[in-house]
Amino acid sequence: MAVPILMARTVHTLAFSQRELHAHMNRQDLEKKVNAITGELLREKGYIAFVDVFIKLGYLDQKGHTAWRGRKVPFLEKILTVNLGKINFIMKTVTRNSRRGQLRESLTNYQSWGKGKKVPLRFSKSGNGVIEKAYATHFLRPQTGFDQTACAE
Repeated sequence: MAVPILMARTVHTLAFSQRELHAHMNRQDLEKKVNAITGELLREKGYIAFVDVFIKLGYLDQKGHTAWRGRKVPFLEKILTVNLGKINFIMKTVTRNSRRGQLRESLTNYQSWGKGKKVPLRFSKSGNGVIEKAYATHFLRPQTGFDQTACAE
């Protein structure tokens, strides 16, 4: 995308990649983008996963995702192309909105792909349990329909 700027009476055009535009988004714009993406994910998959949000935002490419799942990258944060402040903002926004929308939280066990022993994957450099749990949480549509166990006597 080209953005015109005025410099010394001359208009110059700067070209930004999609990733650079996302990196320079303010928090309001980022929140709008995150909300659109999470709605899209719910319609497509029936759940929201942070890894999918980062991919759709352009902060994680498919090659990096595959490398992380294949144990070629020690932790996910190492390959996210956004700073920890924005990661935190995105995660808090998704969590807050999911709870407001009464989505169910589901802790997901992320295991490595490929040959050999499947090992748990790390999301953060620190490996802190609270942070790891936050990344591994998926938000699912509430269950609908008749629950027969609730009526059993």
